[in-house]
Amino acid sequence: MNSQQKQGIIDMQPTMITARQLVKTFNVGTERLPILKSVDLEIPAGQFVGIMGPSGSGKSTLLYLLGGLDRPTSGDIRVAGYAISTLSSDALAAFRSQMVGFVFQAFHLVPTLTALENVGLPGVFRGIPREQRSQRAIKLLAALGMANRADHRPSQLSGGQQQRVAIARALFNEPPILMCDEPTGALDSKTGQGVLQLLRTLSNKLGKTVVVVTHDPGIANYADRMVHFKDGHIADDYLTHERKEPQSHVA
Repeated sequence: MNSQQKQGIIDMQPTMITARQLVKTFNVGTERLPILKSVDLEIPAGQFVGIMGPSGSGKSTLLYLLGGLDRPTSGDIRVAGYAISTLSSDALAAFRSQMVGFVFQAFHLVPTLTALENVGLPGVFRGIPREQRSQRAIKLLAALGMANRADHRPSQLSGGQQQRVAIARALFNEPPILMCDEPTGALDSKTGQGVLQLLRTLSNKLGKTVVVVTHDPGIANYADRMVHFKDGHIADDYLTHERKEPQSHVA
């Protein structure tokens, strides 16, 4: 399937994420600092979206709002039919557990737990029996090429391996959405490309909606769509297959 065919399928998918007139401000001393300024965004189910922009442009703030980790100052956010900006704290926590898997630059693995135990950690909070947690965790590790590292602790894993464990953990509750904040920021170039390819595969094969905030321009080689932020606004928004330069052919 080529990129245009895949994009046509995505365009027919229902909208997974909608943000309308999204505003976020922070108090800095006696001043109110605007971070997001009336942002509108729609993301169809199954799309892989890269979000880029300079530091302070609002891209990470947007990710946290869409994932229910923070609340907007004003505006409306709907994710898979949930009006998350109006949910109670308990309902918002349940939404995050069921609907969104988070992946961060710092991995956030528990150093005293093995890879298997780290992946199964979300199941502890949901009361899933230990054996069932372990079975699901080992399947995820195997799918991500990490089955032979299941009994290793984070200190015994490379950065790329730790990020794969973190992605497996994010997938444990089978969320339809993965939200990633600088997932390649702590990795070398080659390892980072491997992580982006893995996210691409999760979108292609499992239909996950993937939203990645990054400084890495190489993400355009993997994403369906790029959204560029500047000064709290969307400065550019395009489908990557429409911006790729045609390859020249030499006879």
